[in-house]
Amino acid sequence: MARAALLSALLCFFLTRCVVVGAAVAKVRQQVGRARLAQLSSESSFVRTLAFKHTLRVCNAYPYSAPMEIFHGKTQITDPPLPYKACREFSPPIRDGDKLQFKIGGSNAGSFAISELPNNDAVLVLIVYRHDAISSAVAFESHIFSNLINAQIAVLDTYKGHAEAQPRIQDASSAKTSRSEELRYDSVVAVNPGIYEVVLQSEDREMKARAELVALNRESYVVVRCGVEAQEGQSYSQELIVFPHSDPKMLTGSA
Repeated sequence: MARAALLSALLCFFLTRCVVVGAAVAKVRQQVGRARLAQLSSESSFVRTLAFKHTLRVCNAYPYSAPMEIFHGKTQITDPPLPYKACREFSPPIRDGDKLQFKIGGSNAGSFAISELPNNDAVLVLIVYRHDAISSAVAFESHIFSNLINAQIAVLDTYKGHAEAQPRIQDASSAKTSRSEELRYDSVVAVNPGIYEVVLQSEDREMKARAELVALNRESYVVVRCGVEAQEGQSYSQELIVFPHSDPKMLTGSA
């Protein structure tokens, strides 16, 4: 009787180990099979997630002697800081919900939250300017350019004061034609490739400012009237910001 019980116990122990070892082997084979399946799926897949290029451009239209510092999250992206009337293109990837912080003269000036980025390649332009002629508060104007073949120009007015002036775009003095058209504020227009001159004229046709604009296909430009007639502190006369400054040599290949 004792011998039979011992044999039964040994058999039970042996079978239990067999079951455990068998289960472990089966689990390893299952994991190897899944890994192989994932590898085959990865090798055979021809579908990829699209990564869109969103370019950020910032223009400092805030009239002040000290330059502007810009932070993307906690990272400062202006090195050196951005002076008044200057624009710059920034390379860090931007996403919906990202926040840009601005400092002028070492003091916090405000923040801007990025939102509603399109599902295609696009250029986001952000203009920082004076909110009014009394306070030193900042305001923001933004525009997202569509992805078009023609050169596009966004026309914005950030000047604060009583003076009135209207921008016009005309052929450069070296051109064979002498066309001239008014640019309406808060509008986006398309132009053919070429070298143009943007002028700012008062109501009595007096020239207030002028700037060259080299228009290339598939490029996005801004024309901004800036300045402030300050009730307190320093005033800044009306001026024009045109950005970017394209190379005229690229016109032969812009079609």
